[in-house]
Amino acid sequence: MSKRLFDSWPEQYDRWFKTPIGALVKEYEQGLMVDMLRPRANERIADVGCGTGIFTQTVIAHGAEVVGIDVSEPMLGTARRMLPAVKFSPLAADMRALPFRDGQFDKTLSVTALEFVEDAASAIAELFRVTCPQGIVVVATLNSRSPWAQRRSAEARDNEQSIFRHAYFRSPDQLRALAPVAGVVKTAIHFTKDTDPQQARAIETAGDRAGLDTGAFIIGCWRVP
Repeated sequence: MSKRLFDSWPEQYDRWFKTPIGALVKEYEQGLMVDMLRPRANERIADVGCGTGIFTQTVIAHGAEVVGIDVSEPMLGTARRMLPAVKFSPLAADMRALPFRDGQFDKTLSVTALEFVEDAASAIAELFRVTCPQGIVVVATLNSRSPWAQRRSAEARDNEQSIFRHAYFRSPDQLRALAPVAGVVKTAIHFTKDTDPQQARAIETAGDRAGLDTGAFIIGCWRVP
């Protein structure tokens, strides 16, 4: 993962989530993340690949203390300005080699960072290593089986500047296979980027009820042995 890959992205990344369809994506992704992570007051949680802190903010709102890890200093700078210092400690580090002792965190979270790591097995192993026994690991990434991934791959082939030229999209089964124990894996965001936001909720509800595994957002949850 290049340290410079996301350095020019903080404003663009946050701006996307303020669009009508981006706000809806954020709502569903955050809801599923909270449902799986279940952050609680005074828990120590590592948010690995925290970016600008847009998902970290929700974890802190539930009372947890968060160490936010990212390879990009500009991303961390935005998170530092946005989040309360009393609850948030930023740290520049690579998710494949986390500078923490074994079992240091109650829970570990990583949202849409794994797709930019080729050696995903090493990254997942590190998340498990730094989480305490019976703690929770939650990982979300982009689904190779979704129309979103297919579109991003096509756009990346035509644009040398696209960050998705460096992406490794994975399927739900591939995410399951990375973890050393069985867990729960779900997908969300069954609508597309071009969907009318007023229609997107109905599409999302239908996809969730059908248990589709083609949503753009894959999220897995595991309990550490």
